[in-house]
Amino acid sequence: MSRICYLNRRTVVLGGAFCAAAVLSFLKGPDLAMADGDADLLRRFKYLSQNGNSTCSAKFTESIATMPAMSRITGSCCSPMEMKRYAEQVSGLARYRDIAMIPSDPYDIQAGIAQKMMPYYDVKLSGDEQQAYDYAMANSNEKGPCCCPCWRWKVYGGLAKFLIREHGFTGKQVVDVWDLSDGCGGGM
Repeated sequence: MSRICYLNRRTVVLGGAFCAAAVLSFLKGPDLAMADGDADLLRRFKYLSQNGNSTCSAKFTESIATMPAMSRITGSCCSPMEMKRYAEQVSGLARYRDIAMIPSDPYDIQAGIAQKMMPYYDVKLSGDEQQAYDYAMANSNEKGPCCCPCWRWKVYGGLAKFLIREHGFTGKQVVDVWDLSDGCGGGM
């Protein structure tokens, strides 16, 4: 025998309150604002913020060359990730989705992309190209591609040279990519 449930206002209000309480207990704190927007983004944030393999060590930088191309470099290097900033970064990087070498997620990067961009770090730029790169170095939030000369410095420094040379990026455009791609954790 099936049971029919008739919803009334009290059932809806209590059910809604229960769901809201469950969501609040799950999210806690400043991450709440993102719950409405994108459950997948929240899931990725939770995973990446708890399961990173990225470090600032020279040994890690050297290991990138031998990683399988489809493996992932994940998580933040220096500080815990913040959901609000992560959402801003992923949203902002969507503007560049037509350029395959720009990772769409600063905390989840294919090793193959890192392997392709690292050699660009040593490319010598022309005068105008170097001016664009120097502008980015002086004006990015980290005063370079990252806060320290780690793997990200080489990968994103190489990415900048690639973007300047192959896509005609200006220094301001490189600053935008670097600032959105900051993978050190924390907020801005």
